[in-house]
Amino acid sequence: MGKLNDLFTESINTPETFWAEAARGIEWNKTWDKILDNSRPPFSQWFAGATLNTCYNAVDRHVAQGRGAQTAIIYDSPVTDTIRKISYAELQDQVARFAGVLQGQGVSKGDTVIIYMPMIPEAAVAMLACARIGAVHSVVFGGFAANELALRIDHAQPKVLVTASGAIEGKKILAYKPLVDRAIELSSHQPEHCIVFQRDFVQAELRPGRDLDWQALASAASPVDCVSVAATDPLYILYTSGTTGMPKGVMRDNGGHAVALHWSMKNIYDIDAGDVFWSASDVGWVVGHSYIVYGPLLKGATTIIYEGKPIGTPDAGAFWRVISEHRVKALFTAPTAFRAIKKEDPQGELIKKYDLSSFEALYLAGERLDPDTYHWACGLLQIPVIDHWWQTETGWAIVANCRGIEEMPVKAGSPTRPVPGFDVRVLDNEGKEAPAGQEGNIVIKLPLPPGTLATLWRNEERFVKSYMTAFPGYYETSDGGYIDKDGYVFVMGRMDDVINIAGHRLSTGAMEEVISTHQDIAECAVIGVDDQLKGQQPVGLFVLKAGVERDPEEIKTELVKMVREAIGPIACFRQSSPVARLPKTRSGKILRGTMRSIANGKEYRMPSTIDDSTSLDEINTTLKGMGYPR
Repeated sequence: MGKLNDLFTESINTPETFWAEAARGIEWNKTWDKILDNSRPPFSQWFAGATLNTCYNAVDRHVAQGRGAQTAIIYDSPVTDTIRKISYAELQDQVARFAGVLQGQGVSKGDTVIIYMPMIPEAAVAMLACARIGAVHSVVFGGFAANELALRIDHAQPKVLVTASGAIEGKKILAYKPLVDRAIELSSHQPEHCIVFQRDFVQAELRPGRDLDWQALASAASPVDCVSVAATDPLYILYTSGTTGMPKGVMRDNGGHAVALHWSMKNIYDIDAGDVFWSASDVGWVVGHSYIVYGPLLKGATTIIYEGKPIGTPDAGAFWRVISEHRVKALFTAPTAFRAIKKEDPQGELIKKYDLSSFEALYLAGERLDPDTYHWACGLLQIPVIDHWWQTETGWAIVANCRGIEEMPVKAGSPTRPVPGFDVRVLDNEGKEAPAGQEGNIVIKLPLPPGTLATLWRNEERFVKSYMTAFPGYYETSDGGYIDKDGYVFVMGRMDDVINIAGHRLSTGAMEEVISTHQDIAECAVIGVDDQLKGQQPVGLFVLKAGVERDPEEIKTELVKMVREAIGPIACFRQSSPVARLPKTRSGKILRGTMRSIANGKEYRMPSTIDDSTSLDEINTTLKGMGYPR
């Protein structure tokens, strides 16, 4: 642990020295006046006075270094039966031309552009083209409801909106243009133009004067060069999917973002230039921004844009095919994806069809990795399975097993230790540091490292109130957990998921860990419901593995016994029920808060990110059958 400890200590005690060294991985047009400007806390600025271009660092410099022929993007789309490879030189040409298209529509440095696209290479091209000319992109997950898109249009106030004619969701064609038209109707802010990439299987009707054809514009456009921007200038806005009110617009800068993501590719994921890295996520989420587009390309790696699912396109062997066919070195996805694969193919039979000799490590994040899924993946793959923890706000991993520096022993249920740059602490509700092993509020001591959110777009007051007020001098993650005696962090879930049973604070995450080890259960959720006598009681909902035909009453009895033995009678775990599926966001997060509201008879807003709204109908029916709300 010598090398990792030394680097971590340096990053906390002398952050300027540490990040100056990391910044050597990026090409600057002008170096900084000050590495860390902390004159207006909590608004820290990294590499103040420096100038650079993120697109140049992600694309052009690899061509300039003679690697233009290397594949930058592999587009793999089982839903359209397409595989296409784009070299760095080809990507440079496409990005430079689309940057010319944007400039031709009056987009310049500091303007905002909303990108509402499916998982196609043109989504990355649009993002990089914005970065090339200093415009600020705001990617909205393709297929979001019109009213949610309208909220973001009004807040980001884009000069131009970029979209595609549609996508294939499962076996259905989803036309985007009617959603975009309705969103613009609902918006008080009107984008000047809407640029539409037409796909073969669905044609969008263009409105004369406002709507423009991507292909026609790009073929006529002249390529444009990179524009130099300040390191502290905004690169993008990404709206968090809040369950109430206006989503928060996380703003990322150019300089700190480029340095942190470039550093993370080797040090966390052990990826070098030329390696194939696959992040099975979506460009609409933070994972897609950081590790489909910017991180791999800043490093000069090959990234995969996958338009498909872990199951059903065509089966639960989809991920193994992609890894085998494209010689993937590391995969990053959500635990939910692996729980879905485990449910469909519990014995892992489909993996036998593929050569996974290139595959060195699996990284999981987005939801807490339950020990059962961890052990299942380890046994199946026989490679390191790395849990790591981060947030939309941080943009990259807070806690991880940094394989590129020094691989640590794994503890099931922990994403390992804090990453260099992140001074992670656990505080009680009074703000005192909790002893090892005691649960509390997970916070990060300020200043936050480069690459994390600089502020909230057009709302500094909300930035301070949301993250910096509860524990002065610390960033509040809103997650709860503990740090053990070896410095390993255990994230037990959102602080909302800690329930109070007769004065005892207990983590529903700990109960989920126990339930998930049951041999017949694919995945589960435990929520706290109001109880007149004890304050709150836990209720479990579980999905059975494919092929399990046992009496659910037997399984429920076994779960009560398991939780009692592992946590104790104090958990008061007595009620659970099987469901066909758990409601989730499209990025794989289980909607525990929404289910809790249903069980407690509270009003809730249908989350804009929900993957399948019918799953909530089943939860409603199930909870009513269990007597909730009372």
